[in-house]
Amino acid sequence: MNPISENLSAHLTASTLMQPAIQAWKIYLHDQGRSNHTLKAFTADLQLLASFLPTDAQIGQVSTKDLNNFLTWLQTDRKVPCSPKTLSRRITAIKSFFRWLSRGAVIPMDPAEKVEQKTVISPLPVVLTKTEQEKALDAAEALRTSAAQDLRPYLLLKLVLDTAMKKGECLNLKTNHVELEGPEGPYIFIRYPSLRYRYKERKVPVSVEWTQAYQEYIAAYKIQDAVFPWSQRRLEYLLEDVGKAAQLDKHLSFDMCRWTSVLNDLTSGMDADKIRQKLGISKIQWREVSQKLRSLAKEYGYELSSPENKG
Repeated sequence: MNPISENLSAHLTASTLMQPAIQAWKIYLHDQGRSNHTLKAFTADLQLLASFLPTDAQIGQVSTKDLNNFLTWLQTDRKVPCSPKTLSRRITAIKSFFRWLSRGAVIPMDPAEKVEQKTVISPLPVVLTKTEQEKALDAAEALRTSAAQDLRPYLLLKLVLDTAMKKGECLNLKTNHVELEGPEGPYIFIRYPSLRYRYKERKVPVSVEWTQAYQEYIAAYKIQDAVFPWSQRRLEYLLEDVGKAAQLDKHLSFDMCRWTSVLNDLTSGMDADKIRQKLGISKIQWREVSQKLRSLAKEYGYELSSPENKG
């Protein structure tokens, strides 16, 4: 780890200007394994704050009032649209930055602690009803057993409904990530090529129906390495074709199938933390996801079977 990350007090003081402090924080985030997207977004948010403050502003001089004035400026005086989601992220970046400085004893107090966090819940995702799932699987099965025999749609659709895998995870799936004879049944080992995302790796069970389709598929297509040796867009088309064949009124997508999968789990009584692990998300991310799942369950008329499934 970079020494700036390990020993803040040796490199930063309360009189340090914003720019060098932001650069040190960026290195810290990188060392913590944060994604490039997060690094760019959070750094840009802090750079915007630095541009609002006086050029000679020291990190130890920034007050809660300064931060609230900055947030007011973003929403009203800057004259550039700032969506609720963007505002929420910028507040998160500010809070994270000053909390890091405070915990490292660089500044005597955290000015962002009393800044109100604006939590934004995005619209509920669209999911498949039980009837629509059956129609989609029947349509995919028809493609699988037709004279043309396209085995791919059923294999892909059933996989995502079983495992809630993301599109990128499906593209990264290798034959040696599939275990057909595990001690507790067949499973997929969802792996990531980058060390930065190893915390997302997990084992997810798959159904007997999927394993049978998989064995037929790899034999027919002579698959040896990548399970889906096609482009991202090709996989999207496979799901879209199933949706059209099933005459669904919805645009069948990875995201729709992923949410449908975990809604099935929740309403069948699966433990909330097992659902979180299946998705490969953090406990913080799970808070919003679980709230959406409970709302979806209510909207579709499901009853949650036990208290622990409330997330």
